[in-house]
Amino acid sequence: MGTQQLLLITLAVVVVSVLIAIGIVMFRDQAASHNRDSLSNDLVYFATQARKYYHRPAILRGGNGSFGGLMMSELTTRPTNQNGTYSLVPDPVPAGEQSCIFIGIGKEIGSVNTDFVKVTMQVWPDSMVLVVDN
Repeated sequence: MGTQQLLLITLAVVVVSVLIAIGIVMFRDQAASHNRDSLSNDLVYFATQARKYYHRPAILRGGNGSFGGLMMSELTTRPTNQNGTYSLVPDPVPAGEQSCIFIGIGKEIGSVNTDFVKVTMQVWPDSMVLVVDN
């Protein structure tokens, strides 16, 4: 084989290797993005349930104008699903609190490449804020 042919084969192997590496990175990023979106959707559900608890009278097992007494076990029997694990911080929420915080830890590695995807949601009676940590 001539030198030119060996050079072309080597170049082709390098180009294919780079393209495969790029494809793997893109797939991993897409999986992490999908996991973030799924965690966000689940946290919006929990936030909606918490806001229902806030507005429900105490006689109907609600917060009567407070998030105090809210526990994750009241919102779901399974705080883990195919998207990740969810928690309420603190659990139970102290009496008289006017906000609560939900944390979702995903099952995919995030953008830092060392930690799992993490999404935090703080809930108030009239609004909510979603923060993507990784």
